[in-house]
This record gives sequence, C-alpha cells and structure tokens, in this order.
Amino acid sequence: MVLRSRCKFGPVLVLFQLGYVALLLLCVTHLRFARAETKTVVQKDAEFDVTYNDTVTSDNQTIYAFNHTVSRNKTEGVRVTVDVLSEGAESSPILFVVRQKQAVLSFQVPLILRGLYQRKYPYAHVGRTLCQPPTRTLTETQYFFVDVSTLSSLGTHYQLRISRVDSFTLHTDKKFSFTASPSQPQYFKYVFPDGVDTAIVKVNSEMTFPCSVMSIQDIQCPVYDLDNNVAFIGMYQTMTKTAAITVQRKDFPSNSFYVVVVVKTEDEACGGPLRFYPLRPDELIDAGNRSKTLDVVVSPAINSDVYVMGMLFCLGIFLSFYLLTFLVACVENKRMHRRREGLLNPADMSPAETGKPSVTPVSPYEYGSFADNASTLSSEAITDSIASDANYGYMERSLESVTGRSRQESLSSIEEDDYDTLADIDSDKNIVRTKKYLCVSDLARKDKRVLSKKYQIYFWNIATIGVFYALPVIQLVITYQTVVNVTGNQDICYYNFLCAHPLGNLSAFNNILSNLGYVMLGLLFLLIVLQRDIIHSRALDRNDLNALECGIPKHFGLFYAMGTALMMEGLLSACYHVCPNYTNFQFDTSFMYMIAGLCVLKLYQKRHPDINASAYTAYACLAAVIFFSVLGVVFGKGNMVFWIVFSVLHILATMLLSTQLYYMGRWRLDSGILRRIVYVIYTDCIRQCSGPMYIDRMVLLVMGNIVNWSLAAYGLLKTPNDFASYLLAIAICNLLLYFAFYIIMKLRSGERIQCMAMVCILFTAVVWGFALFFFFQGLSTWQKTPAESREHNRDCIVLSFFDDHDIWHFLSSIAMFGSFLVLLTMDDDLDNVQRDKIFVF
Repeated sequence: MVLRSRCKFGPVLVLFQLGYVALLLLCVTHLRFARAETKTVVQKDAEFDVTYNDTVTSDNQTIYAFNHTVSRNKTEGVRVTVDVLSEGAESSPILFVVRQKQAVLSFQVPLILRGLYQRKYPYAHVGRTLCQPPTRTLTETQYFFVDVSTLSSLGTHYQLRISRVDSFTLHTDKKFSFTASPSQPQYFKYVFPDGVDTAIVKVNSEMTFPCSVMSIQDIQCPVYDLDNNVAFIGMYQTMTKTAAITVQRKDFPSNSFYVVVVVKTEDEACGGPLRFYPLRPDELIDAGNRSKTLDVVVSPAINSDVYVMGMLFCLGIFLSFYLLTFLVACVENKRMHRRREGLLNPADMSPAETGKPSVTPVSPYEYGSFADNASTLSSEAITDSIASDANYGYMERSLESVTGRSRQESLSSIEEDDYDTLADIDSDKNIVRTKKYLCVSDLARKDKRVLSKKYQIYFWNIATIGVFYALPVIQLVITYQTVVNVTGNQDICYYNFLCAHPLGNLSAFNNILSNLGYVMLGLLFLLIVLQRDIIHSRALDRNDLNALECGIPKHFGLFYAMGTALMMEGLLSACYHVCPNYTNFQFDTSFMYMIAGLCVLKLYQKRHPDINASAYTAYACLAAVIFFSVLGVVFGKGNMVFWIVFSVLHILATMLLSTQLYYMGRWRLDSGILRRIVYVIYTDCIRQCSGPMYIDRMVLLVMGNIVNWSLAAYGLLKTPNDFASYLLAIAICNLLLYFAFYIIMKLRSGERIQCMAMVCILFTAVVWGFALFFFFQGLSTWQKTPAESREHNRDCIVLSFFDDHDIWHFLSSIAMFGSFLVLLTMDDDLDNVQRDKIFVF
C-alpha cells in the first residue's frame, strides 16, 4: 500500500519541487534588482591638478568628469595618479576605468604585478599617462571620465589626481629627466623634425638597479606601459644604466613615436640578484622602493652622406693595398729584368762575380756554438755565393743528374727487404729522418707532382667546407634579423647600440661593412700567390735548376687555403655581426681556428714537405677543435667536469703532438708504447745520463709544453666564461711560439731575412699592436646580460660611422694579410741556396 501511494503521488511531488525552485529564483532576482536600485552612482565635474579624497564601497560608484582643450599643433600629456589609503586594500581592490573618446584604460589599485615563479608584488600608489587620441581640427574640447568602483562592502579610502604633463613632447638634443617605478611608468612623444629621417633615442641613469625597459611604440592606443605587456608591440630593450635605440622615420607613418620607460618588478633580467622568497601560493611580497631616476635625449642620427663616406673610406683603405701591391710588382719586375740583362752580358761583370765558389755545409751545432759556426761559414762567402750567377756551380750540372735525382725520390718508401747497397739504406725514411742533423733535401725526396696534388687538396677542401658552412649560416642570421625586426626584441643581439647604423633590414650595417677588408685582402693574397705559382711553374717548365733544386720547396696549396680562409673569415664575421650573440659566436671564430692551424702547418711544411699532415688529417683535427668550442660555449660555463675533461685532453694532445714532432713521425702508438717509454727512461736517464739527440726540437717542444700546460692549468683554475676566445688564445700562443722559434733558428743557422720580409714583419707587428688595443676595448659582451652589455657601449670614433670594433676589423684584416706575406716571403733569401745546405729545425 505504501509503495502504491508513492507511485500515485510522485508526479505531484515533482511539480511541487519545481515550483519551489522557481519561487526561490524569483526571490533572488527580485533582491538583486532591489539592491541594484539602491546602489548610488555619483557623477562629479572635476578639475585638473586637484586632489580628490573619497571613499568607495559596493553600494556607491563615483564618476569624475573632466574636459580639456586639445590642439593639433601642441600635444599635452594627461596623467592619472591614484593612492589607496585604507589598510587591507589588497583583499578589496578598487577598479579605476578611464573612458576617453577613442580609448579605455582600466587598472586596479592596489596594482598586482607578477615576477618570476608567479610572485605577486602589490603597489598602492599608481600613476598612468593617458593615451592621447588624435584630433582632426585645429582645436577641440575633449571629455573623459574616471569611474571608481569596488565589490567590497567595506569602505575603501583613496586619493585621485588628474594633472597635465607639460613636458610630454621631447625636443631634439634636449635632455629631460624624470622618475619611474613599476606602478608609475612614463612615456613621452617625439615628432621627427623636417630633414631628419633617423634618430637615436638614448636613456641613461646613474643607478644600475632597479632594472628597467625602454620601448619605442607607434602613436596608437592603448600604450603598453606595464612590465607584463611592454613587450607586446614596438621595439624594446632592457637597461641598467644606458639604453639606445635607432629609430627610422619610414617605420612610423605618423612621423612620430612614443618613448616608453618601464621599471621591472625584479632585476633578474638585467643580471641582478633574485632574492629568495618562500614560494607560497597567492602570497603578496613587498617589493620595497623601486623608483629610478632617468634622463632621455633624442638626437638625429647620421644621414646618407655619412653612409657614402663610410663606404668610400672602407673601399679606399683596401684598394690602396691593391695599388701598393701593383707598384711593388712593377718595381720587382723591373729589377728582375735588369738582373736578366746582367746575366746575358757577363762581360760587364767582375771576375769575382763570375767565380764559382763552393761552400761545404756545416751544421751550426757540430761545434757547439753559433760563434764557431760563424767562423766556419763566413758571412762573406755566403753572401758572395748567393749573389753569384753561377749558383754554386749548378749551371755546369747536366740535366741527366737532375733526372737521376728525381728518380731516386721514389725511394723514400722502400721496404727493409729491398736493401742492396749502402746508398739504398741511406735513402730509407727510417734512416734519413733519424739523422742528427737534417737538411731540407732529406725531407723533400717525394715526387713534386704528388706533393703538389697533396697540398692542393687543402685549398679544395677548405673551399668546399666554406660553401657548406656559409650557406646555412647566412640562412640562420637572416632568420635572426627577421626575428629581431618582427618581435622588436633588441635583447636578442649584442650590438654597440650607440654606434649601430641600420641599412635596410640590417641593424648594424657598419659592423658588417668593416669586414670587407678580410675579403678584399684575402683575394689580394690569392692573386699574389697565383703570380708566384705561375712564375714557379714556368721555371719548372724550362727546367730551371734553381726552381728544381734550390730554396724551400714551393708548394702553394696551403697558401691558397690561407687566402680562402681569410676571405671566409670576413664573410662569417659579417654574418656574426648581423646579430651577434653567444649562440652564433662560433661563426666568428671557426675560421680563426683554421687560419691559425693553417699557418702552423705552413711553417712546418716549409722544411718538412714530405712529412707534413695531409689535408684530411688537418681538417679533422680542426673539426675536433670547433666541436670542443661548441661544447665549451654551451656547457662550459661553470661546469668543472667539462673543464677537467678538456684540460686532460689538451695535455694528452700536447704530449702526443710533441712525440710526433720530435721523432718526425717515426714512432708507433700501440700496446708496447709504455714498455718503450720505460726503456728509454732507463737507458738515457738512469743507466747513463745523456742529453737529447735533437736539441733544437727538444727546446721548442719543452717551451710548447710549458705554455700549453700553463694554459690548461689557467683554464682549470679560472674556468673563463668565454671558452671560444680561450681556445683561440691557445691556438695563437702556439702559433706565435713556433713562429718565434722559426725566426730564431733561421738567424742562428746563418740565414738572413730579406728587406721585403723584414718590412712585412715590422709592419705586421705594429699593426697587430694597434689592432689588439682596439679589440680589448670591449664594446659589448655576450657573457653578460644584454642590459649589462650595453654599459660597455660607446659612440662612434671615425667619421661618426665606425666604432672601436670596426677599427679592430680594419687593422686585424691588414695584420693577417701582413702575416701571410711574412710566411710567403720570409725564406726568399734561400731561393739560390742548394737544399742540402738548408737546415731543418
């Protein structure tokens, strides 16, 4: 019965429940409307520069009505300043809405700004500048309203003040000082004057912190002037003490723009400390006093005439080297022509000049001192023999002897089972290369055509590497520049913003143009090498005995590779300066490593042509260097494990290379290496104390090991942040050490340096000195934050177009060109000296 009753009255209960719910909704709606009808809305006519003290609750809303006259020829700023005086206002914020003709600005007070890890910073004092809508008439009266409301039932006391900003418009070359904070950003208007197409906006402060942001925005509403939205539009960059942005008229249709300065809530973006706070959800943090005093000045940038002067200056400098080279070539050609005429008229020569002196080669080390050697090889005999047209009596030799010698060159690879005579044994490389005193003829026994092809591979390989390396680099830096132009984020690239002259889509054209010297002088060096190569090939074609058997063997493949590397360095350095930062610094240094490595190989090849490294081995080693450079840039900063591994590998590589050079490659790295080391130590150091067999090589290698072990220890102890420059310093130190050793040993062996080579050495040393001075000026550094890097920025120093780093580009390209000429000409004094009289060191 009970069940039946429930089923019978079920529909009635459902209808009753629905009716009850509808009645409740009707009551709630009625109460809401009744409450809304009781809410008081008060509108007041307000005036500028008057402070209004009032209280707002959820039951009342206040509207302040303002009006002011706007002139088309004069722009005045209007600023809203609000203070909340009640305690505990964070839980019941007040909403301020400013309604203008073409814009609406709303903000709450206290203003909550977020930092890293969603930290919240409340600001009870807020100041905002109103966006100025454009006016079409000469003068116009505009109205705007400030609505004040809250949802809190408790009364909240506040102060409101509307004031005019008389200095809202910036004037050219006039500095203006102001104060800003995170809740009180500032922005000003600048109008391009007639005749000015480019301007540079500079903002400076004597205070490093708090960190701030300078932004350039178009004249439109709304203006993004808070820390959480300033990056939404326009160009911007963080700053500590200085910021500078170059602005072009073509980017702003209204011929004017806003300069916006915002102080950030935290200093981490500028490299400042990030204080540790308990990370509790929704906890408000007192940021303290973050006001910052700054000054802004807008100056006209350079015009098109300065661009033309800068380009002509750059071209003029390097074209003068082409002219100078042409004049030197003409003088040299005239001197050679006179010399040939003298050879064709021997009757005009003295008997002493036509004599045929012969000098027996004596090692400068057999008598233990340079003085003894000087007494054996008198300078007069050497000078006379070099100047003699008889060329040590070579002209009397028959071509058959030359041909016979060239046949013996293939004997350098015979096996031990092929020995028949003592001469065969003496020709074997194991015997020749372990002689105590070596001459160039001992290490120039291989077929010249084979060696020439071997060294030409250096040129073709580096040309191929350059193409495959440069194409993606160009694509990447174009993407970088596009990202900078589209996003407006000036922190992506580390320019010298005080001397960064844009051209088209490029932000710093001057830094790119100054790399032209590497390309032009690299091409000039290739032309010089080509001329020498042609002259040498013609001499070989006519079986010139001097070309066949005198002087340092002429192999030009490495010189071609060096010239190509210099050109590629200019191209890749220009690519790096399109948008310089730590991720693409490798572009600027990769071919520096190659240039240093090729110079060392060329120095070694001069007197070791048969045993120099192949192109494949050399470039594989250089690839390993670049690989470690990338690892160091990405993982090396503060990573002690990386530095330990790198230092150990550096020392091991130094020891292996030392062994390779000392034994001229006649050793094996196998399982018996430790046994042989122990045996050598026992026989040469314990059983009998004997000095090294190759003293000169030992001196060089000991010095090299000291330098490299010291550099490894420095890197391990200091762990420098700029690993790429540290690695480059290792390469340059080893190159300079080897070059100094080569020059000293050359002079110690009784050889001389000709006038042209000496001029190149002195000129290059002076230019390198000035170049390094400008290099260490440090106009920017990607080891720091972009804001900290801008503290090093400086104004242009040459033609108002080039800065210190551009001068470094000019001078370093000239110095590298001079260094290449030194390597090319330093052994020209041996062109008439038989190779078995030229010592190996």
